[in-house]
Amino acid sequence: MSTIEASELADARRMLSAVEDSFSSRIAGQEQVRTALITTVLAEGHLLLESVPGLAKTLAAATLAKSMAAVFARIQCTPDLLPSDIIGTQVYDPRTHEFDTQLGPVHANIVLLDEINRASAKTQSAMLEAMQERQTSIAGVVHRLPEPFMVLATQNPIEEEGTYVLPEAQMDRFLLKEVVDYPSMTDELDILDRIADGTLGPHAAEVTPVLSTADVVGLQEQRREAREDSQDDPDPEASPVPEW
Repeated sequence: MSTIEASELADARRMLSAVEDSFSSRIAGQEQVRTALITTVLAEGHLLLESVPGLAKTLAAATLAKSMAAVFARIQCTPDLLPSDIIGTQVYDPRTHEFDTQLGPVHANIVLLDEINRASAKTQSAMLEAMQERQTSIAGVVHRLPEPFMVLATQNPIEEEGTYVLPEAQMDRFLLKEVVDYPSMTDELDILDRIADGTLGPHAAEVTPVLSTADVVGLQEQRREAREDSQDDPDPEASPVPEW
């Protein structure tokens, strides 16, 4: 029997529905991206999106972060990007004659690695520890990453000039890969209508948080409990995993 009470399931549905509404208020269409983002957050995984530029991937990640009151960081990957630009480094302070640790942008709740396959293999590998162990090591000191933590990476089609193939070890760190296509004609008309009435674009209202990071961690714990219950149940059809 599931240890999750009916009231807890109702609260979970309400919170996830609020996140979906917040996402839809800023993003026209892209239901698959919305589902992939929410699923990845709940599963404590990482998401890889493949598409050409200009399909609201950055806006989608930022909207999700704001709806959860999470810290959002965007890293633009380029061929000259260094590992220290991502995880952080130590900087010498001449006033104290000591080295101070400056944490990199990966120390956020939701990290967007934009055009990850434009970075070199060495820089891509700098994310392996963060994505797998949820920590970084700077000068031998381990720094834990905040909870929740998710990496949303975007990549251009490999046929484009200046792109690198992601190493197998890097691909293995992603829970899902979603190929984002151009919006339909209906969605494009919806985008134009939203721009015209001011609900989309630079003058649109800011996204209001509908969850806290503590709420997200609680949802992740409920997901783990539901999975453990389904594994312990000898007859999964008699006690199915609750649908979110």
